[in-house]
Amino acid sequence: MKNNNSTVNNSLFDIDGKPSFGVALPMALQHLLAMIVGNVLPALVLSNTLQLPPEQRIQLVQSGMFIAAISTLLQLYPIMKVGAKLPVVIGVSFAYIPTILAIGLEYGINAIFGAQLVGGIVAFIVGLYIKKIRKLFPPMVAGTVVFTIGLSLYRVAVNYMAGGFPAADPRYGGLVYWGIAILTLAVVLLCNMFGRGYIKLAAILIGIVVGYGASIAAGIVSFESIGTASWFNFPAIMPYKLEFPIAAVVTMSVMYIVNSVQAIGDLSGTTVGGMDREATDDEISGGIKANGITSIIGSIIGALPTATYSQNVGIVAMTKVVSRAVIRITAIMILIAGFLPKFGAIMTSIPQAVIGGATISVFAQITMTGMRLIVQDEMSVRNTTIVGLGIALGMGITQIPKEGLQYLPEWFTMVFASSPVVLATVVVFLLNVILPKKTIAEEKAEREAIERNRK
Repeated sequence: MKNNNSTVNNSLFDIDGKPSFGVALPMALQHLLAMIVGNVLPALVLSNTLQLPPEQRIQLVQSGMFIAAISTLLQLYPIMKVGAKLPVVIGVSFAYIPTILAIGLEYGINAIFGAQLVGGIVAFIVGLYIKKIRKLFPPMVAGTVVFTIGLSLYRVAVNYMAGGFPAADPRYGGLVYWGIAILTLAVVLLCNMFGRGYIKLAAILIGIVVGYGASIAAGIVSFESIGTASWFNFPAIMPYKLEFPIAAVVTMSVMYIVNSVQAIGDLSGTTVGGMDREATDDEISGGIKANGITSIIGSIIGALPTATYSQNVGIVAMTKVVSRAVIRITAIMILIAGFLPKFGAIMTSIPQAVIGGATISVFAQITMTGMRLIVQDEMSVRNTTIVGLGIALGMGITQIPKEGLQYLPEWFTMVFASSPVVLATVVVFLLNVILPKKTIAEEKAEREAIERNRK
């Protein structure tokens, strides 16, 4: 809406709206709390797997916060057509975890960042030419990507609800975790369905606050990391010597291509869910190019690969709050966390059960946004077959025992079996290109012709 006494657009629901700080802050906090754990966890998983020393662990976490802030700001406010100019949040991506672990264990951490630099260049090239190839990614293909992203995140959310990491927590699966997760989810649903005004819009934030309070009362919040974290830390330039093993470079490049397709889905999910329109070619091109540039910068400062955050896309779709001013506040808070480790330590002290309870409804919204994209195309037998096979193979290959893939090349399992999104994207893309186009009317005419010939 516009202020009666001025021409200032202060709407939360307009991309160029400039709501007051007090109005925008709760919305921005929702986005921060939805992304911050996911932004930190890849660094923790990698450092634990590679048994990195404490100073490298801190460096990975803080550089990840820094690059997330820079990436998000570039998406909000493009430079020379680099950036989507959409309310999207960028952060270190879960999707790359299996790939970076495989590269790190085989070649070392230097190879991760060398491969990431090349992958960033590949992503930028994809962004340059996405206008010409976008026709190969109709709503049906992009929607399948978004739909599979949502499905793949359910396991993450439910695992969080159970406590997070069974190997690290003997209480994993305990009733206290499930109780707090369900309490958090119930508060989110109650506020979203029965609340009005800002109570409805801040449903996720309110749920997290209630869940965090219950967690403190239950004695499952650890404040140790807050006490031991330093007050200030600045990102380092070239903390690692870049190395470029061919297998690592090829694998990471494929991941960046797939991530670019995922970005089409996430950017489309943002515009469809938040603004009831498709993303434009310029928005998608700028978004992919920006992620390529910031991934290159990330490899230089020791920050892991980034991507659009689907959970934040879900928040936009759920609340319809698309003001870039809101996400700008989120980015500034992320940047502060990049310089102040204690800030990040406070955020990451929120138990996983709370995050799981708060975000599972968001992941459900992502899935439904994907479905909305899919049905924009005709649901002919051809199209439903393509979508169904893509989802079935993508989700299925990640659910079989690893012995089922033991005779396949390591690079194949590294690329295609680590995430359902990758294989689903490849399958639905190839089938859409290969199979002849047929409308519902044409399929009906074929059946009628068969019936006439039979008689």
